[in-house]
Amino acid sequence: MRDASGARQRGFALLLVLWTMVLLSLIGTRIAASGRAEAQLAGNVRDAAMTEAAADGAVQEAAFHLLDAPPRRWAADGGKRLLAMPGGVAVEVRVESEEGKVNPNLASAALLSALLREVGADTRTAGLVADGILQWRFPWARQGGNDPALTAYKAAGLAYGPAGAPFRSLDEVGAVLGMTPELLARLRPNLSLFATNDPDPASASPTVLAAIRAVVGGADLASAAQQEAPSVVGITAVAAGPNGTRFTRHAVLRLSQERGAEPAQVLAWDTAAG
Repeated sequence: MRDASGARQRGFALLLVLWTMVLLSLIGTRIAASGRAEAQLAGNVRDAAMTEAAADGAVQEAAFHLLDAPPRRWAADGGKRLLAMPGGVAVEVRVESEEGKVNPNLASAALLSALLREVGADTRTAGLVADGILQWRFPWARQGGNDPALTAYKAAGLAYGPAGAPFRSLDEVGAVLGMTPELLARLRPNLSLFATNDPDPASASPTVLAAIRAVVGGADLASAAQQEAPSVVGITAVAAGPNGTRFTRHAVLRLSQERGAEPAQVLAWDTAAG
């Protein structure tokens, strides 16, 4: 009788030991899995930071090349250049002159309408949107307490009207009466709020060049090559890092070759997920 009781106690103790071992094993597995997840997360953060730093470094390297003397100076021609950065990160860099683009805060209705037609808008839509851009950036005189521009927006079911001030971003151009997201997407690569004058034909894209010709005639506007480095450039750096990480940096810089002046002034420093 005593032997049977002892056997049951030994069996219970053995079962308890086995369950304890199973529990400890589960806890150990959970801790190991958690450690691997945290290590993976830390690795992802490290890789993302390395990729972002490489994109920023590529923008700075591009600025140095743009400030260099000919023939080593990079041309702001929109061409793609591949840079190998530390950590095995490859960066594709594209440099464009902002001076070859159309500034919606400065352009005439005729140039805006021509550019809109070049990107696919019909004549009626192009005229409507071009007039809307001018309405947006200039305050219109109120007649009898009514703003005709605001009335048109209300008639279109919109709860806002023209700002009566210069555009602060290209996204704001999308709020102009008659503009659609699809039309803005086609128009955006040809616009810049940083251009300080009419678009420079020597650095304009074929689309902008065609719009200029539509306004001023069919002269060979791009015959004179650009001799000096552009004063305002847009630099886009797309970095591809380890483990599939990607990062895109877009910067707009004002460059100066004058002695004593700041060589590169940052006008915009935008982040986009690559």
